[in-house]
Amino acid sequence: MNHNINKFKDRGYDSENRWISYWHQINEVIDLNPENVLEVGIGNKTASNYLKNLGIEVTTLDADEELGPDIVSDVLEIPLKDDSFDVVLCAEVLEHLDFEKFEPALKELKRVAKKYLILSLPHFGPAVKLSFKFPFIREKKFAFKLFLPLDHKFNGDHYWEIGKRGYPESRIKKIITDNFKIRKDFIPFENQYHHFFILEKI
Repeated sequence: MNHNINKFKDRGYDSENRWISYWHQINEVIDLNPENVLEVGIGNKTASNYLKNLGIEVTTLDADEELGPDIVSDVLEIPLKDDSFDVVLCAEVLEHLDFEKFEPALKELKRVAKKYLILSLPHFGPAVKLSFKFPFIREKKFAFKLFLPLDHKFNGDHYWEIGKRGYPESRIKKIITDNFKIRKDFIPFENQYHHFFILEKI
């Protein structure tokens, strides 16, 4: 078995939950009907490759040159003109920065977006989920998070997460709404760790 197949079967980076997140990233981009998209933080290019296959012009940006992005750059200093892209997609990226850089990064993403930013962030907290399905009736799903304010300890990956002590959802939304209008926000039923924000420039 080759190395790439082994990587998938290990279920490390590309877990079932992450595939749910990819679906929502792609779906939210398509709903905004853009001609061009900037993806910030490219991971394994699942979302960008799918969008390209749909005929959407996608430019990728990442600080890690080894991932092969179109643009190698820090999110805090993007080498692009104002209003360069119809939609900017930034999924599970900004938690990798010190929290004091969160708002400056949002402002830089806002600068290069013509109108929309699709943002997702990790949201800590045990989830309670209920699903009901009866014949001839559409399935009903309900989910909510239990409040468990633990301190966040840097694990070499995330500097902060929504729901950890000092980072309540209200604080994150206040920073976001100082820069954008929140068109909608949601946590996918299947992946209660990723919180999506569909944002419009103000």
